Amino acid sequence: MFPGRTYTLTDYKGDSTLYYRLVRELADRFLHIIPDETILREKIRTASTWKGFLRTFSQRKRHVRKILQELDKVLTPFLSGVDEHLRSLSLSDRLDQTMRTTREQYLFYMLEIELTNRINSESFSKAPWRMALIAHCLRDFRKGCRSRRADIEEQCTHCDMDCYVNMGSELLERYQIHPYISVSMDHRRLFKHLKDDHPEMGVLGIACVPELVMGMRLCDGQDIPAVGVPLDANRCSRWLGECLETTYSLEELEKLIKPVQ
Repeated sequence: MFPGRTYTLTDYKGDSTLYYRLVRELADRFLHIIPDETILREKIRTASTWKGFLRTFSQRKRHVRKILQELDKVLTPFLSGVDEHLRSLSLSDRLDQTMRTTREQYLFYMLEIELTNRINSESFSKAPWRMALIAHCLRDFRKGCRSRRADIEEQCTHCDMDCYVNMGSELLERYQIHPYISVSMDHRRLFKHLKDDHPEMGVLGIACVPELVMGMRLCDGQDIPAVGVPLDANRCSRWLGECLETTYSLEELEKLIKPVQ
């Protein structure tokens, strides 16, 4: 399958097992250095901002520097396209926070997703009302998507059994999670509106790495427990000028939403 513009989590067989094993091992290792998931996440969140990154290195914060060095050593093979992408950005693209995501930010974001899932998984599973937002670029563009407008966003009508939106929607519905195709860009307003009807809600996101992190942070700011699964690669028109088929790990999705026995 064609690699992503900036990152690709799968091997040549389309298997992302190695990536998930490595990022979990890294999280476990770093928690021996900073033995609190929330504190560790806040440190890497701060470091992943431009000013925070500069401050981290100018003040020689050894723990965060060591974490970045280890992330770079282990996860760089999954980021083969970042440098070329950044060199090719137009002036307007450089104003886009997602498009200008740096290698260091990707590394921190990958760890942040893992930590956020650990921090929020129990609260998400206990939320009385849960929804999922699935990236619209996962629709099978080889066929005409028949999704329909629903109460919140578009919903899958299960017209294509091989479509990753359909497969994910069926899995989510099995665990009483309401799946929607994410087409709105104003998620802040969406979540604020939903919390009026569902004060205790949980959100699951399936999106590319930088957008998933931004969505998780937005939920955190609105006191919504959020978890998520990153796309295996970023192959949509925003990155490539055309929409190419992309995927995500259904196995990881089920691990995330399956109740612990």
